[in-house]
Amino acid sequence: MIEFIKGDITQETTEAIVNAANSHLAGGGGVDGAIHRAGGPAIMKELKEKYKACPTGSAVITRGGNLKARYVIHAVGPFYLGIPGVGNGPASPAGGRERFLLASAYQKSLELCSEHKIKTVSFPSISTGAYHYPLDKAAPIAVKTVRDYLANHSEIKLVRFVLFDDRTFQAYQSTFAAL
Repeated sequence: MIEFIKGDITQETTEAIVNAANSHLAGGGGVDGAIHRAGGPAIMKELKEKYKACPTGSAVITRGGNLKARYVIHAVGPFYLGIPGVGNGPASPAGGRERFLLASAYQKSLELCSEHKIKTVSFPSISTGAYHYPLDKAAPIAVKTVRDYLANHSEIKLVRFVLFDDRTFQAYQSTFAAL
């Protein structure tokens, strides 16, 4: 099942939440900063002990520290450049590398859920904040990737998109209805 809510991902009670992380796993602003503040220093400590970095389009997992969620999946989405022929610009063949990397960040997060027997997970809108991925392009990639994964993975019972504002919430709901 896929759900959409407007809210604060740090308050989610799903087994895992996804963090829109940077490739250095160094914490930051936005969703990343909020998750690290709410989860406490245990999350950063585990990241530093287990991982050097995380490539764009991939994900790693830690325990949830002080969060209600048991796990945090740190997914690294792409910066949106929109350069024709390279990213999602007008001349980009098949949407370009940025589109692939964004879909991959969602896919790798879901693969970690399957691997760790996580049945419920909450996602933010990856890359649409500080990484400037246009919401109208990101929402279809996110929703389609999740929908397609769930079609072949019944072990995951719930994917909840926790969206920060009305505009983002409506974009994701509209995308889901159109699919």
